[in-house]
Amino acid sequence: MDNPPHGPPATWQHGGVTSAPHASPLPSGSFPTTPDSADAVLDGLDPEQREVATTLHGPVCVLAGAGTGKTRAITHRIAYGVLAGVFQPATVLAVTFTQRAAGEMRGRLRQLGAGGVQARTFHSAALRQLQYFWPKAVGGEVPRVEERKIQLVAEAAARNRVRLERAELREVTGEIEWAKLTQTIPEEYPAALAKAGREVSADPAQISRIYGTYERLKRDRGVIDFEDVLLLTVGILTDRHDIAETVRRQYQHFVVDEYQDVSPLQQRLLQLWLGERDNLCVVGDASQTIYSFTGATPEHLLNFRLSHPEATVVKLVRDYRSTPQVVHLANGLLAQAKGRAAENRLELVSQRPAGPEPVFAEHPDEPAEAEATAKRIRQLLAPTEEGGGGVPASEIAVLFRINAQSEIYEQALSDAGIPYQVRGAERFFERPEIRQAGLALRGASRAAGNDPALTEAADEGLGAQVGAVLATTGWTPTPPAGSGAVRQRWDSLSSLVRLAEEFARARPGATLRDFVAELDERAAAQHIPTVEGVTLASLHTAKGLEWDAVFLVGLTDGMLPITHAKTPEQVEEERRLLYVGVTRARRDLTMSWALSRSPGGRASRRPSRFLDGLRPGSSVSAGAGAGGAGGVERGSGARGRRARGPVLCRVCGRTLTEAAEIKLRRCVDCPSTMDEELFERLREWRLVRARDLGRPPYAVFTDVTLMAIAENVPGSERELGKISGVGPHKLRQFGPDVLAMCAGQPLPEAAAETSEESPEK
Repeated sequence: MDNPPHGPPATWQHGGVTSAPHASPLPSGSFPTTPDSADAVLDGLDPEQREVATTLHGPVCVLAGAGTGKTRAITHRIAYGVLAGVFQPATVLAVTFTQRAAGEMRGRLRQLGAGGVQARTFHSAALRQLQYFWPKAVGGEVPRVEERKIQLVAEAAARNRVRLERAELREVTGEIEWAKLTQTIPEEYPAALAKAGREVSADPAQISRIYGTYERLKRDRGVIDFEDVLLLTVGILTDRHDIAETVRRQYQHFVVDEYQDVSPLQQRLLQLWLGERDNLCVVGDASQTIYSFTGATPEHLLNFRLSHPEATVVKLVRDYRSTPQVVHLANGLLAQAKGRAAENRLELVSQRPAGPEPVFAEHPDEPAEAEATAKRIRQLLAPTEEGGGGVPASEIAVLFRINAQSEIYEQALSDAGIPYQVRGAERFFERPEIRQAGLALRGASRAAGNDPALTEAADEGLGAQVGAVLATTGWTPTPPAGSGAVRQRWDSLSSLVRLAEEFARARPGATLRDFVAELDERAAAQHIPTVEGVTLASLHTAKGLEWDAVFLVGLTDGMLPITHAKTPEQVEEERRLLYVGVTRARRDLTMSWALSRSPGGRASRRPSRFLDGLRPGSSVSAGAGAGGAGGVERGSGARGRRARGPVLCRVCGRTLTEAAEIKLRRCVDCPSTMDEELFERLREWRLVRARDLGRPPYAVFTDVTLMAIAENVPGSERELGKISGVGPHKLRQFGPDVLAMCAGQPLPEAAAETSEESPEK
């Protein structure tokens, strides 16, 4: 194997990280025995997984459903290739999308005897290459990566005399990231936005200007962002064929996990790594595509056989995670889906014993839903009548659509005295107590026999030694009373003690120094030990994780699918998000919703349309398979569904196809009859209501809806309700105000309930 001419491979391939002896971050509580031969790697694999593991040449596409052991299949493939002498470890690059997944993969590979294989995220691999080759390709040191991008976006907006609220700032930042991952320059952003069918609340031209200013600010300050890491690496490999060949000589075999999540830019980088070769194995599931807002697309996965006609395609459908009852519900959820991803869905087959039926629970309001969830969790934690220990808190999760839903469940669990952890908040190894513990353990390992606390605990094992050291930081063997921050700190430190005990059982004779090395490896990989507490997480954050018991909460129309999911593609992605949530559960699954936000509020919410035909007493409505896409009104109770046909321009009679034209009921070029004064009054009123509700203005009504109101000037609820964008709930919530303004009258007193979440329909 040829090495880079300007230094050893470790400089850019490994990043100068030295593996600690006997240290391997593994799945929590798992330290299995290393196989002693290539054939031993294949032990325990099912026929399809074995096919993946033994197909070492040519393009391979693994279509892997949730819970089918895809990580097991691809890590055993790499290890089998290494132990069989087909792969040299340093020539293999395995790429995935999160540091946690990369860390888990590295741990498994080390334990399987393939410790020299690189497993990184796209950004991490690109950054290593950029740092190594920049001096040769450009000169000087690589620019600093700006980690606080949102502040720079805010400054760019200010320079364009645009003041953005927090939600608007996040949206603009996300749009800039999307543009860069789809390789769209500032000037082309509005056209690319329209072509992609993306809807944004801000003016696309305004975002384009902010984007351009943001890029200039970065250049002026000599910094880059995370998207630039990919862009610059692609640029160097494209322009410098000698550097590209150096990388290609180093890496001969590629594995890409979660291939349904690649962006066009990441796909371009992968192609540059590959060159003309086809030693590529991709793994993915189009039904788990939930990151399209970042530029991810399943098209590369779905088109793999078209671009690689000779590819071996293996489908993994044996579900080892979930019970038949959970799998049946997951399959039923996708059976109603539409679109290309749905056409390629995998029908899962559970390999587990039967379990309880999923529970569907309706509650009068959100506090009642949270209280009932906490009560049920308390029951799961309690010892069973047969003398069992109940479900561990770390094996229970409460999953929701947006992070703002977390607070009420934090309060409910705290009131019930149940420990919890919020996933996606602060990284485990960056917590103050873990940093302090690391320093104490490192110091104690150096002191060895000179530390009195360690001397007393020496005969009791490694776990006792770690506990003795942590006692100097305030940790005690028994948990503190109650919950909250004090209990969370205790749970974090206790997880280190448990990990030390597991480590000692797997590695008899391991010392405190060995354990510190293990922690260093885990910190580098962001591979956290199990923390004893119920997990609170968003559905996006839960991707790739699993628990014995899962509570999917807040399942109402307007939350799932989320209000701003307008197009058929966006609604279908929301369905896939719920599918990801369902397939996180191994055994117990509870799906719940609340009819009102607050106690005493109007029970105006309805369960998520995705549950139609799945929950008892419901049926699949006509059009439900399409996810209620295209703004079709979904009536409730005695309200019928309005039939939809072609919408004609009320001025020239042309058939309308664009969403904005359909709302206005006229071509954009046809004369407008809009009452300009009324439109401005509506905009001012919307801004006030949005502030009162704590939502962005577009969540009240979009500009196009306000224009339609100002053009039609409705005089009754019936006329207002006919305007696209004014659904039944918004008619109740905002109708009196809007009709008063249309009539030129003072606003009525504010309705009692003003903060209800509801989709704009």
